Amino acid sequence: MKTSILKTFGILTALMISFAINPICLRAQEEATEKPAKKKADKPVRNPWEAGMLIETQTDLVWAPKTLEFVIQHRFGELNSGTFDLAGLYAPSNIRIALNYGLFKNAQIGIGTTKDNKLQDLNWKYKILTQTKSGSMPIALTYYGNVEYDARDKENFGASAEYKSSYRMSYFNQLIISRKFSKAVTAQITGSYAHYNLVDSVFTPDLKHDNFAVGVAGRVKISRQTSIIVEYDVPLTTPDYIKPNYSIGVEMATSSHAFHIFITTYDGISPQRNLTYNTNDFFKGDFLIGFNITRNWNF
Repeated sequence: MKTSILKTFGILTALMISFAINPICLRAQEEATEKPAKKKADKPVRNPWEAGMLIETQTDLVWAPKTLEFVIQHRFGELNSGTFDLAGLYAPSNIRIALNYGLFKNAQIGIGTTKDNKLQDLNWKYKILTQTKSGSMPIALTYYGNVEYDARDKENFGASAEYKSSYRMSYFNQLIISRKFSKAVTAQITGSYAHYNLVDSVFTPDLKHDNFAVGVAGRVKISRQTSIIVEYDVPLTTPDYIKPNYSIGVEMATSSHAFHIFITTYDGISPQRNLTYNTNDFFKGDFLIGFNITRNWNF
C-alpha cells in the first residue's frame, strides 16, 4: 500500500513538473521565433525643389538613378540696349542645351553646350546629406562641380607662340546648404569657387585666376504648381566692376517638367563665367529676360 501511494505521488509530481516546464519552453520558443520590430524609416522631405536648377544656380535636387533630364537655358539681350529690340528679343542672345542623368543613389552626371564662347561642359552633383521629415537631419548638403572647355579658335587665347591647350579649361565647385521650412517655403545658401587657367586681363584688368562667391536663393509656392523664385549671388574676390547677380522670376512645374521665366543680371549661363566676368549692374538697368525649361524621364 505504501509503495502504491509513493508511486502515485511520484507520477503526480512528474506531471506537475511537466505542466510547469512546458509553458516555459513554449514561451521561450515563441520568443526565439519572434522577429524584432522593424524601425520605421526616417523619410526625406518631399519635393523641396522642382528642378535641378533655380534661375542661375543649382538646387540640391539630385535625380534618382536612371532618370534623364533635358535642359534648355535661354537668355535674351539686355533691356537697356538703347535700340528697339523688343525687350531684348532682337538683341544677341545666349543659350545652353544639356542632359543630366542619375547614375546611382544621390549622384548624377551631365553634359552641356553653351552658345557664347562655344563652351562644352561636363558636370556632376552628389548629395552628401538629406533633410528628413522627422528633423533628425534638418538640412540638405549637396556638392556640385563642373569642368568647361572653350572651343573657340586658338587666336582667342593669346599669341600663337604662347598658346597652350590648357588655356581653354575652367573649373567650378559649389556647396549647397538647403532647407525646406514648410510646404510653401524652401531656401538655400551656396559657397562657390571658380578657377580659370587663363583670364582675359586685356579687356578686364586685375582679374584673378581663382575667385569665390556666396549666394542665397529661395522659392515660395503660391499655388500647387506655381512659385515665386529669387536669387542673389555676390563675388568676394573679384574687382569692383564685377557685379553681383540679382534674379527674380516665376516657376511653373509638374511632376515631369519645370518652366522658369525671370529677369536676371547674369547672361553667361556658365556659373564660372558669371562669377568671374559679369559686369551687368542691376541698378543701372543692365538686366535681361531669360527662361529655363527642364523635362525628365524615368527609365
